[in-house]
Amino acid sequence: MQFVRLVVIGFVALSIVYFSVSLYSRSVRKERLEKEFDADPPEGADEAMREAFIAEGMAEYNSSIRPKLIALVYVVPVVFFSIVTYVINAS
Repeated sequence: MQFVRLVVIGFVALSIVYFSVSLYSRSVRKERLEKEFDADPPEGADEAMREAFIAEGMAEYNSSIRPKLIALVYVVPVVFFSIVTYVINAS
């Protein structure tokens, strides 16, 4: 029963970390796109063009490897915990 509690609490904690890192990464990317557009806007640029530029950049971000790497937040602690448990029990 204690193991199930550990797994559930661990999953909840890792989910909180995952969503926090994911939101932070997305906000940093969006801010960078906004600054990039504001630094050198095309002639005749309006708010709709700016939003389209940001939406296109975020679509590229979503298809990149970075959001997939953030999922390692779940994998790395589980692997580490498993290795430590194995080493302790094997000796």
